[in-house]
Amino acid sequence: MKTDINFTVNGEAVREAIEPRTSLADVLRDNLSLTGTHLGCEMGACGACLVLLDGAPVHACLVLAVQVAGQKIETIEGLNNSGLVADLQEQFHDRNALQCGFCTSGMLMSAHALLSQNSMPSRPEIRDALSGNYCRCTGYEAIVDAISATAERRSKIVEGVQ
Repeated sequence: MKTDINFTVNGEAVREAIEPRTSLADVLRDNLSLTGTHLGCEMGACGACLVLLDGAPVHACLVLAVQVAGQKIETIEGLNNSGLVADLQEQFHDRNALQCGFCTSGMLMSAHALLSQNSMPSRPEIRDALSGNYCRCTGYEAIVDAISATAERRSKIVEGVQ
């Protein structure tokens, strides 16, 4: 038996009829064609499925879609379309932090959430924020470099120095 749920994805109201056992990741990918939310381990260990639920990063593979009724979801597509992660994406590209790319959307979601809370994180704080993401390409150093460079660049813009 399907259940109707209403929630917001990337600023747009969504209404879906779903089986209660369906994960948020499956609804995003299969029903809404938001394939930037990757399915890796499906146990919440790799972070490839990270989305923001009311601003907090969550593993979409571990959240049942019925749990997000009435809440706001942001996916990598939403952040990309809004331009909120354009500078992060540029730094990932410039520092070769993309590797195979499978984990990149989850890494960007973690980085965006971190920089939203802490505008100048230390390298240990960046590593801690990325602890829920798993990169099999072992590109962590370049990823940490990219996030650190983005934070530094953003702070210079705020200070008026470019």
